[in-house]
Amino acid sequence: MTLPLYPHDAFGTYGGSFLGTLIGMAFGFVLERAGFGRARNLAAQFYLTDTRVLKVMFSAIVTACAGMALLSGVGLLDLSLITVPETFLWPQLVGGLLLGAGFIVSGYCPGTGVVAAASGNVDGAAAIGGVMLGSLAFGFGYGPLERFYLSGAMGVVRIDELLGVPMAAVAAAVVAMAVGAFLGGEKLERIFAGKAGEPAPDSPRASR
Repeated sequence: MTLPLYPHDAFGTYGGSFLGTLIGMAFGFVLERAGFGRARNLAAQFYLTDTRVLKVMFSAIVTACAGMALLSGVGLLDLSLITVPETFLWPQLVGGLLLGAGFIVSGYCPGTGVVAAASGNVDGAAAIGGVMLGSLAFGFGYGPLERFYLSGAMGVVRIDELLGVPMAAVAAAVVAMAVGAFLGGEKLERIFAGKAGEPAPDSPRASR
């Protein structure tokens, strides 16, 4: 998505670049502090012994979704100014599966790989190297893949418009999903961490 204030030149070219850099650094810092710079923590998500990936990423989604709904509702945010990429159903499904497979094999996604590499973890640097090689290979092979790459075009799709419901209803549903996922994730942690002979992650009452 594109920051809605940018088209109004609220920050200017240099101010926008500087603000984007600060936001990126803060995002990377939060990921590292959450333990996302270590493959062992990320891989634990797939074994259901530590669901911190689900919790952190769902928290970000809920914050963004609820914030957009609130700001839009009070007239401070025009949702039409947010750039949403077009949907190409089939290539994006395949791309999602490939990304998931790469995540499982390497223990990192692109963002956490950068965090790991910046933290001095060699496996993170190797994962980013793989991403770069894969991107290069895709660039060389785009010609034969172009037809598939553009298949399943659906235009710009937003859930509220697709379902014909207000943005606030979507935000409320996402919040409810997050609460259910958090509680379910903690139960799964206790079950599978116990089977693996590991202590379940702490979940302080204040955080709940």
